[in-house]
Amino acid sequence: MSTLAIVLGIGFLAGVMTFSTGLNATFQNIVSGSTPDGLVRPAGDVSGANAGVATTQLITPADIDKIGALPEVAAATGSVDGFGSFLLGKDDKLVGGQGAPTLAFNYAPGENMAGDEVLELSQGGWPEKPGEVTLDTSSAERGGYDIGDTVTMIVPTEVQDPRRTFTLVGTADFNGGGTAGATLVLLDTSEAQEIFLGGEDAFTSVALTAADGVSQTQLADAADAVVPGGFTAVTGDKVVKETQDQIGQFLDVISIFLTTFAVIAIVVGAFIIFNTFSILVSQRVRESALLRALGASKKQVTRSVLIEAFLMAVVGATLGLLLGLGLSRLLAGLFRTFGLDIAGDVLTLTPFTIIAGYVVGILVTMVAAFVPARRAAKVPPVAAMRDDLVVQEKGMGRRLVLGSIAMAVGVALAAAGLVGAPGTDAIWIGAGAVIWVITTAVLAPVLGHPVLVACRAVFGRLFGTAGLLAGENALRNPRRTGATASALMIGLAVVSAVGVLASSLSATNDKVVDDQFKSDFLVQMPTFQGFPSGFGDRMQDVDGVDLVSRQQGTPVSVDVDGTPDQTFAIGVDPGFFEIYDLTMIDGTDQISGHQTLLSEGRADDLKAGPGDTIDVEFPGGKKIPLEVVGVFEDTPTTGGITFPLSVLADAGIKRSDSTLSITLADGADRATVKRDLEDVVKDLPILSVQDKEEFKELISGQVNQLLYVIYGLLALAVVIAVIGIVNTLGLSVLERTREIGLLRAVGLSRRKLRTMITLESVAIALLGAVLGMVVGLVIGVVLRQSLKDDLTVLSLPVSNLLIFLVVAVIFGVLAAIVPAIRASRMKVLAAIATE
Repeated sequence: MSTLAIVLGIGFLAGVMTFSTGLNATFQNIVSGSTPDGLVRPAGDVSGANAGVATTQLITPADIDKIGALPEVAAATGSVDGFGSFLLGKDDKLVGGQGAPTLAFNYAPGENMAGDEVLELSQGGWPEKPGEVTLDTSSAERGGYDIGDTVTMIVPTEVQDPRRTFTLVGTADFNGGGTAGATLVLLDTSEAQEIFLGGEDAFTSVALTAADGVSQTQLADAADAVVPGGFTAVTGDKVVKETQDQIGQFLDVISIFLTTFAVIAIVVGAFIIFNTFSILVSQRVRESALLRALGASKKQVTRSVLIEAFLMAVVGATLGLLLGLGLSRLLAGLFRTFGLDIAGDVLTLTPFTIIAGYVVGILVTMVAAFVPARRAAKVPPVAAMRDDLVVQEKGMGRRLVLGSIAMAVGVALAAAGLVGAPGTDAIWIGAGAVIWVITTAVLAPVLGHPVLVACRAVFGRLFGTAGLLAGENALRNPRRTGATASALMIGLAVVSAVGVLASSLSATNDKVVDDQFKSDFLVQMPTFQGFPSGFGDRMQDVDGVDLVSRQQGTPVSVDVDGTPDQTFAIGVDPGFFEIYDLTMIDGTDQISGHQTLLSEGRADDLKAGPGDTIDVEFPGGKKIPLEVVGVFEDTPTTGGITFPLSVLADAGIKRSDSTLSITLADGADRATVKRDLEDVVKDLPILSVQDKEEFKELISGQVNQLLYVIYGLLALAVVIAVIGIVNTLGLSVLERTREIGLLRAVGLSRRKLRTMITLESVAIALLGAVLGMVVGLVIGVVLRQSLKDDLTVLSLPVSNLLIFLVVAVIFGVLAAIVPAIRASRMKVLAAIATE
């Protein structure tokens, strides 16, 4: 059972490492396999691609011919990069869900930096005329399409029906494998220009292939000298680095997120290993004394226990690495549901993962076994002659004093985070929280005493003698009970802390929606990307609609303390201020021309106020100086930088809508208007019309989705903790064989014996649950306090906590099944005769 704990802990660690390595490899292969030697693109450092924002900057075929005529250029291929299209499956649902984007291009052959084709054809052919389309292999499968089928897409046009059909002529993927969950759509060039460029014979970027002997830098410098205004030429290496930097931040978050749960699982396993060896040493104390009497030194006895732990660790780590390979595929399947598709052939055990698995497994096991090993070595040789030989354990006084000091240190660190000590508040509070959890685990025999006493009283009242015996057994060895419960306590502490933050986030969102949701309906995509503005025009004509206010978001860059800072800005129309009342701190909310409003937080970052001017860089490289006319309290209804929609037009951003806020005319029937508005977007399943309650449910659903993922990942740590309870009870039953025989001899029935073992297990589980929830609640409340500017409402997940208690009882019952059956099957006389 202890080896199983190592297997699961190392398995999770190896699975996380394998998944993270595969995730990085997938994106690395895609980026390097799809990037040419050089690229001509809109100037500037702000890219709107990730946000689905398109610019009006185009490059003509004549410009491309001029670039292609350069001696440094072997080939110059125009590309139409399309935004705002979506692929529907045969079931009329969006392929890929609400996760990865749709990448739409015109098909044009081209080479990557390695000299290979950027796109590899899997089957069929390429689109050669309007009405034909080639999809990536995964999207075709997810959509249920075969070669020759009619494919339905939503295209960003202003026509009445946004749907358009194509014939699937082939499937292809980026060189390097897959699309990581994104949908790849390849169209005929003329049709791509008609859909995304309004039929203009032009392109949005140009892929460059270097002539023989020409470096990327020489290629980019030569092309940059002849590209039209508003465009720049960059090397493929720069494109790769920029993409990797953008993706790397996202991948690092996932890796840290998963590694945290792997560490929790390993720590929980360490408690089980420690407890197991403590019990084994206690049961083999006479054996250790006899070894000492026969001449074995203390070091030899210690070494024998550590060698046993080493062998167990090697076996556990080996099996754990194999399990990790399977877990990495389960993680890949989990993330595939969120639109992130990882290629299966990159999920392999790397030498680093194998070494890390063995090092961590052996190190954790040896450290956990060290204290019990030393305890075994301290048994005096003369003790072997005693009949009542037990390992003498020290009192709790020293542990209580050191634990109290550690708790005080944790409180001091958390307080430092709350009062704004240098550095990140979360690091201070996190350090304090770790100390609290570890100290609670160490002090569990003391802190848990009242819980165990209460369990004894309740069990005795409900189950009679069997309940009293169970309570006494749990209290008999507080160290053992505390160590076993601590494994479960760690998992539930994290669950409870996360539950407080999630509950507070949901309560805060509900309050914000109640306070800020001033429109009757809100229309937007779940991914918050733009959609054709024609839908707003059609909704304005719906009977019963009074006002439709439009917002369009875009990434921008501003200087914060001399360093470019990319953020999100919002363009609004005059109707926005008729619906929403911004709480102004300074200045006015009346804007026009090149004027802007700043949120309080953004104004502090920029050190700007009414009368100042800030330079804002937009996608495409255009910088526009905007006059600050007002500062408002932070609100989710608009961005930190808010300006008129006309500014986006001046910046060369294509018109679209990110959000529509709709109010009803006096006397209009809400249900009828909502139904009519939904009819407008019935052919656009990515766009939804929501009232206040539906918007609340959307936000709560997103929070709960993440919460369930966290609970699912923590479930492994809880399973390991349950294994620890099974292990402790099993060893305890063996240890108490004679006692159990005597109990049976004086009249304790098999059923009551099973009840006694089960209640003992439930007591341990309840102790872990109570300690974990108390510590988790404290940590969660402190973290919420540090985030009070964002989480304005403190909410405790009372219902969830009650569920956790019930689940703990269920775990206790399940953990006791095998030990209880084993105890009840003992033969009475054989058990009494056991030494």
